[in-house]
Amino acid sequence: MSGDARIGVDVGGTFTDVTLLTDDGELVTAKVPSTPDQSEGVMAGIEKACTRAGVDPSAVDEFTHAMTVSINALLERDGAKTALVTTVGFRDVLEIGRQQRPDLYDLEVERPAPIVARRRRFEVDERATPDGVERPVTDEAIDDVAAAIEGCGAESVAISFLHAYATPANEARVAERLRERLDVPVSVSHEVLAEFREYERTSTTAIDAYVRPAIDAYVGRLADRAATAGVPEPRIMQSNGGIADVETVCRRAATTVLSGPAAGVVGASHAAASVAAGRDLDGLVTFDMGGTSSDVSLVRDGRVERTADTEIDGQPIRLPMVDVNTVGSGGGSIAWVDEGGALRVGPQSAGADPGPACYGRDGTAATVTDATVVLGYIGADTALGGEFTLEEAAAFDALESLAETAGLDSALAAAEGVYRVANATMTRAIRGVTVERGYDPREFGLVAFGGAGPVHAAALAERLEIDTLVVPVPAGVLSAYGLLSADEAFDAVRTHRVALADADVDAIEAVYDDLVADALGGVRNPDAATVERSADCRYAGQSFELEVSVDDPFDPLAVEKRFHEAHERAYGYRTEAPVELVTVRATAVVERDVDEPSYEGEGDARIGTREARFDGAFHETPIYDRTALPAGGALEGPAVLEQRECTTVVPPGWHGTVADDGTLVLTGDRE
Repeated sequence: MSGDARIGVDVGGTFTDVTLLTDDGELVTAKVPSTPDQSEGVMAGIEKACTRAGVDPSAVDEFTHAMTVSINALLERDGAKTALVTTVGFRDVLEIGRQQRPDLYDLEVERPAPIVARRRRFEVDERATPDGVERPVTDEAIDDVAAAIEGCGAESVAISFLHAYATPANEARVAERLRERLDVPVSVSHEVLAEFREYERTSTTAIDAYVRPAIDAYVGRLADRAATAGVPEPRIMQSNGGIADVETVCRRAATTVLSGPAAGVVGASHAAASVAAGRDLDGLVTFDMGGTSSDVSLVRDGRVERTADTEIDGQPIRLPMVDVNTVGSGGGSIAWVDEGGALRVGPQSAGADPGPACYGRDGTAATVTDATVVLGYIGADTALGGEFTLEEAAAFDALESLAETAGLDSALAAAEGVYRVANATMTRAIRGVTVERGYDPREFGLVAFGGAGPVHAAALAERLEIDTLVVPVPAGVLSAYGLLSADEAFDAVRTHRVALADADVDAIEAVYDDLVADALGGVRNPDAATVERSADCRYAGQSFELEVSVDDPFDPLAVEKRFHEAHERAYGYRTEAPVELVTVRATAVVERDVDEPSYEGEGDARIGTREARFDGAFHETPIYDRTALPAGGALEGPAVLEQRECTTVVPPGWHGTVADDGTLVLTGDRE
C-alpha cells in the first residue's frame, strides 16, 4: 500500500468519523463506534480508512482531529479536582456570578454548582488596579496557599486575581512559584483570558484548569498511538474553528470545548460555499444531527459566525468560539413519557452501546432512529457505516412498548409522534439562531449533515419555509471532512478601555503589537499567516459590546463608523452617544490549500423501492445509491438516498439536482 494522504477524525457520542483525502483527490470515509478511551476508536477508524484507501498509515501527511474530551468533562462533571487561588474577598465569585436567575418565575430553581468546590478555593492578600500594583503578594502568602493546595488533593490549579487582565504582576509571581512547587497544571487568568469582568474571567480560567489534565492525558495517549502506527502527531480543532498543535491546546485547554461542533460548521461552510455563492441567499443555516445531539449555526457572507459569550452547563466561558446552538435531540435520543402523559424525546441517549433498539445490541428503549425505521425512512437492509444492518422487528417492539405507555394505538403512531417531537425541538434550535436574532430563515439555505441530519432536514425546512436544502456528498462525516479544510488560527485578546474620542492611537497600536506577536507565536508557520484585527466597542453606559474590524493603523473614526453600523444591524437603531473601545483582538490565520475531492457518480443509482410514510400515508418510494447519482442529474421526491454514513429523505414536492462535485441541492416550493 502506498500514497500520501490527509486524515480528519471527529469523535461523536455514538460514532467516530474518519475522512481520508488521497493525493489524487479520492475521498475515502469510515465510521466506527466511539470508545470510552476515544483514542482507541480514533486509531481504529484511521486503520479502517487507510485499509479501504490502500494507503499505509506511515504515508499520511497530516492528521487533524476534533474531540469531545473537554465538553464531556464539563457536562458529566468528570474533570480534575481543581483549586482556585484568588484575591482576598473574591473566594465566592464563582458562586455569586451575576446573581441572575436561570428561570425568573421558578421559585425553586437551582443553579448548577461551581466546578470548583468552596473548600478548594483559597484567598491571597494582594491588590492590583488597572493602573498598577497597590499591595504586592508576599512569599509567605504564596507558601501558605501552596501548602493548602497540596493538602486538599487538587489535581489542577486556577489563578484569577482582581484586575490581573491589566496588571498581572502579582498573578504571574504566584503562578511562577506554584509551578515550581506543585506537580500539577496551573492555569492563569491573564494567560487564558486577559479581559475584564471578574466572574467570566475566573470561570473561564477555572474551566481551563478543570479540563486540562484530561486533555493532557488524552492527547498524550493519542500522540503515542499515532506514533506507533507511523501517523503524524495530531493537530486539534479548537472552538474558534481553527486548528492548533498539541502543545498549544494543552497550554490553552479551554479552547477545545466546542471542538467537534466547530469542525462541522467549518465543513458545512466549505462544502456549501459554491451553492451559497450561486443563489440569492442571506446565508446558510448549518444543521448537524448526530447520535446524541443536534448543533445549528449560521454562516453569513461566507464567514462562520463566532461569539465570545458562551455558557456550558451554567458555566460561562468567554473565548472566541463558533456560535453553535445545541439541543439534546439526536438519532440515539430516547423517547419517553413524562408525568403528565406527554411524549418527550431526549436529552438521554442510547449512545453507541447498546444504541437504538434496531442496532440489535440488546437495547430496548425507543429512539429517534427506531422511529425512522418504522416510518420506512431507514430500511432493514440499510447498512449503517457499511458495517451492520438493522433489526426492524426490534424497532417495532420498542415503539410498540412506547405506544402502550403513551396511550397510543400503534407503533406507527408512536413513531410519528417521536419524529414530530424531535423535529419540533430542532426547529426551535434553528429559530434560536435566526428568528430570535432578527434573521428570516426563509432567506437562508439549510445545510444538512451528521448521521441523522439529512433524514430530518427537509421536514425542518418545510416547518421553517426554507426552500433550499444542501446535502454535501460526505454529509454523514462532514465534521471529519471539515477538518481537512480548516485553517490554522490563534486568538489573542486584551481589555483596553478608552473613549474613542480620547483614544491614544500610539498606545492602542502598542497593545496590538503585543497581541499580534502573541497570535503569531501560536501558529506553526508565522511567515504564512495573515493577521485579522478587531475590537469590542459599546456606547457609553452600555454593559455589552459588539465586535468590529480594525484597520492597520488604528483609525478611531473608522472604528466608530463601523460600530454605529453594526449596532444598527443588530438592534435596529444608532445613537449619538460616545463610543468606547473596550477590548482589542488579534487573530493569526494560516490558510490551508486542499484539493477538492473528485466525484464520479455513475452506474445505476436506483437500487429498489420501499414503503415510506409522508403526510400521514405510505408511499411506494424509490431508493437510490447516493454515490451513484450522476453529476447534473435530477431527482424528484418522494425518494430515499442511501450511502454508507447517512440517509437522505426527499419528501413529495421536493426536487433536486446533483452539482458537479456531487453536492445535492434540493428545492421545495413554498405554498
